[in-house]
Amino acid sequence: MLLLGKVDAGKLEFKPAPLDLVDFCENLVEPLHASSQHNIIFRAQGNCDNACMDEYLLRHILTNLLSNAIKYSPKGGDVNFQLECDRQTARFRVADSGIGIEKQDLSRLFESFYRATNLGNIQGTGLGLSIIKNCVELHGGDIRVQSTVGEGTTFTVTLPYRTGRCTRTG
Repeated sequence: MLLLGKVDAGKLEFKPAPLDLVDFCENLVEPLHASSQHNIIFRAQGNCDNACMDEYLLRHILTNLLSNAIKYSPKGGDVNFQLECDRQTARFRVADSGIGIEKQDLSRLFESFYRATNLGNIQGTGLGLSIIKNCVELHGGDIRVQSTVGEGTTFTVTLPYRTGRCTRTG
């Protein structure tokens, strides 16, 4: 809720710092994998060891996407998490084999308090994706979603790899 308050007040800050994205993602996945009945498969491609991103915002983006993929997938299912880096972008993909999202819901998915119509009794506030979109935009990035009902959903977050605002410390 603290993050939501900052988003609403326009006070969410972007504080980029050098970050090894593979290590970051592996450390993020480890506790999720241990506490879940799902198989989280992480794969990385490219040189991802010198990114310039906000670790706090990135943790929120990816943790929320991975948690949603787990929440909306059948127990024991796979969640695929991919990282692809090139000189200009880092692309994160989180794909599940869950319930999927109805076409009519896709255009409103990133609105605050909006929840897809096919969720049934699955708990949630409808705030997560709205906050994620703000975090992605603070990075100067983009988020996209592809989904098929009954087959699953893939979220792709593309962030600039180097923003030019990082300074090395130590």
